Amino acid sequence: MNHPFTFSLGLLLLIGYTKAGPDSVLKPRAVRSSACQDHSILHNRLDVVEKRVKDTVQKLEDELPLLLEVIEAPVWSPLLDIAGTPVIDILDGQGLGA
Repeated sequence: MNHPFTFSLGLLLLIGYTKAGPDSVLKPRAVRSSACQDHSILHNRLDVVEKRVKDTVQKLEDELPLLLEVIEAPVWSPLLDIAGTPVIDILDGQGLGA
């Protein structure tokens, strides 16, 4: 009765060895920790970039209403009123649509 248990245990060990294989050698600790450090450094850099992008977007959102207010001011309204004036093509037909 002890043989089925021994056979099953041996079979499990054989399956585990073949599954892991002789090529699945664990990398040295220095290589693994270096990869982890590189990964951590990359995430820290991405966090810095994300913060800068958020700050830039916030500044642009703050400036946009001020710019719109300046553009809609009475001083600029004659320049923005182009009704009845011919449109000048400053690209001489070499724009994106041409």
